[in-house]
Amino acid sequence: MALTQPINSDSKPHYALLDGLRGVAALLVVWYHIFEGYQFAGQKAIIDFANHGYLAVDFFFILSGFVVGYAYDSRWGKTLTLGGFFKRRIIRLHPMVIMGAVIGAVSFALSGNARWDGSQSATSMVMVALLCAMFMIPALPGQMRDVRGNGEMFPLNGPCWSLFFEYIGNILYALIIRRFSTAVLAVFTGVLGCALAWFAIGDVSQYGCIGVGWTIDEVNAFGGLLRMLFPFSMGMLLSRLFKKGKEVKGVFWLCTLVLVVLFHVPYIASNGALCLNGVFEIVCVAVVFPAIVWYAASGATTDRFSANVCAFLGNLSYPLYMVHYPVMYLFYKWLIDTKQYTFGETWQVALPVYAISLVLAWACMKFYDIPVRRWLTKISN
Repeated sequence: MALTQPINSDSKPHYALLDGLRGVAALLVVWYHIFEGYQFAGQKAIIDFANHGYLAVDFFFILSGFVVGYAYDSRWGKTLTLGGFFKRRIIRLHPMVIMGAVIGAVSFALSGNARWDGSQSATSMVMVALLCAMFMIPALPGQMRDVRGNGEMFPLNGPCWSLFFEYIGNILYALIIRRFSTAVLAVFTGVLGCALAWFAIGDVSQYGCIGVGWTIDEVNAFGGLLRMLFPFSMGMLLSRLFKKGKEVKGVFWLCTLVLVVLFHVPYIASNGALCLNGVFEIVCVAVVFPAIVWYAASGATTDRFSANVCAFLGNLSYPLYMVHYPVMYLFYKWLIDTKQYTFGETWQVALPVYAISLVLAWACMKFYDIPVRRWLTKISN
């Protein structure tokens, strides 16, 4: 079993292949958001390409549940206290929350504080939005600190909505879920799976997909919580049941291929009562993603190149997820201003936007995230 050593020297090592796959999913999220821009700017009904890239978030949640369960389940009452757990998770997650908010504010300033409807937000409200984002306080649609005016929880850095639910998942784990026996956790996960299936296949959101959670309304708040809780609990259940199986040669590249194919499946239209796209989503989240996690956890990197790729992508994944969207905001504004709505028209700009996102994430990882987490870990011990 190939493992890499985390920043905390007293922490359990983590699975290298799962780190690598988290990085692959982050790369695909950025790719997906390029094409989301064409849908948004052109007011299209569906995304033309990489349509199911939003499922990377659900994959992140199952990875998070697996890693949290593996790393902490056996430590409660021994070397881990409630305060110690929350300290570790805040050190791991929150520095990039702050950086993403700051970069989001800079991005918004570069756009002239322009809302999507063409009006302008006051600088004072942008500062309030920045402060709230740093403390993970979501905005309600229509509030003055909803500075972009499209109802995002975190208008300076939209993807922070998933971190909001990630924090909720960690709190529920520490206070309640960790106390469940494996049998109770299995039942809990099963009930959540049935609820998510009802939500997706019944198209409760009326979005035609489970791409919910980014704003605070009745459907998104409920759907976002459900969307986090099921894969997060599934990941924890897998960590308890996991037994290393037969290693599959090249499993990292095989799983990468599966993710690429799944995320590029076109939208599946329905002609009946069932949402066929929801059926596809549930198969991915409840069957394919757990299988990927299981096989990847059983695998090992057998060559230096694969090991280096997994290590690099694992370190890059979270900073990339947290800083790429402010770059996308500027790209979306450019698309709207120039009235260009396809990759064929804009690839000369879209590819540099993708590259800039990667370089920005790498710089944040190397010069901010890793050093700050090391420093915080050192002073907190």
